[in-house]
Amino acid sequence: MFDQIVAISLLNLASIPRRWGASLVIVVGIAGVVGVLISVLAMAQGFNETMNRTGRADRAIVLRGGSQAELSSTLSREAAQTIDDAPGVKKDPSGHAITSDDVVAILSLPLRQGGTTANVTLRGVGPRDAELRPEIKLIAGRLYQPGLREVIVGQSAQQQFSGIELGRKIAFRDSDWTVVGVFESPDSHASEVIADSEQVLAAYRRNLFQSVTVQLEDVSSFDRFRAFLTSDPRLSVDVKRENEYYAELSKQLGTLLTFVGYVVGGIMAVGALFGALNTMYSAVSTRTVEIATLRAIGFGATPVLISVFIEALLLSLLGAVIGAGLAWLFFNGNAVNTLSGNFTQVVFHLTVTPALALVGITWAALIGLIGGLFPALRAVRRPVVEALRGN
Repeated sequence: MFDQIVAISLLNLASIPRRWGASLVIVVGIAGVVGVLISVLAMAQGFNETMNRTGRADRAIVLRGGSQAELSSTLSREAAQTIDDAPGVKKDPSGHAITSDDVVAILSLPLRQGGTTANVTLRGVGPRDAELRPEIKLIAGRLYQPGLREVIVGQSAQQQFSGIELGRKIAFRDSDWTVVGVFESPDSHASEVIADSEQVLAAYRRNLFQSVTVQLEDVSSFDRFRAFLTSDPRLSVDVKRENEYYAELSKQLGTLLTFVGYVVGGIMAVGALFGALNTMYSAVSTRTVEIATLRAIGFGATPVLISVFIEALLLSLLGAVIGAGLAWLFFNGNAVNTLSGNFTQVVFHLTVTPALALVGITWAALIGLIGGLFPALRAVRRPVVEALRGN
């Protein structure tokens, strides 16, 4: 049986050049399905990876009780001081708690493409932010000076938005803020504009922080830190590990992007499936006498059935490889931006991974197998005598 499968499959493949136009329908259709599916899933992958890199297990973030995100949270100076003094918070050599009482506001900046405006996070941070977030590294210019209306901007934000180049001034809250530095960060902070928290509070005429992020003594200190704050009757706060907070923040959008990818891919897959069915039916019809002759001289029905499956599968896999290659070539590493849980833009890079390529190839294989099923059954169920007569 194996020898018969190989022989018939080779005959099928050898005949493809004579019907390359019909075969191309399967290849192009599958390539389109896989390319679109992978590119949309790459958005979800890139967004989730960016948000998951934001935060560490040995840092904790404190918000007002019941707040889902920083923009909906407020903390008084007294509450922030209590959080800074809580047990489990790491101290620097001078004995100061390594924390940042953050102010979060929204800036409207024009996108480089299209010129429309979008929301960008302005984060006011405390004086020990450099110790708290060492992943934020200056790559150009200098750090803002406390007491001055100066900002540093993330490299990802600078790639997507105009008017925030080094040395430029950003006008908001009735004053000009000078861009004095550019920083890089492997996480969502690279999409932000950062300044001194006291200056941001003064500009927005506020006296309340949105969150407090602390460096824990170690990972195991979190439970002690949270227990102290949640048991204090003066406070009403939610305490989360920083990485868990950002993972929750990104979960809804990441799930939505994944859902959209499979819905769009599914719709296109239906079209590709009908294309595969039509192509394989045509292939079987043009080779009816040939198939009947093979069966008449002793070839079994099963080898014929499997050979049709093999042809459909190989054409589908060829389309999958082309689609995955095009998705990687044109989309992998591309910077895009989308709304985060803070209703501000997060810039991230599309990430085409081997796992996503495998998903696309699996879809292609299923389409090919289903597309070859009914034509294969038709090829083996037709009576040999009737097929030889050309009826």
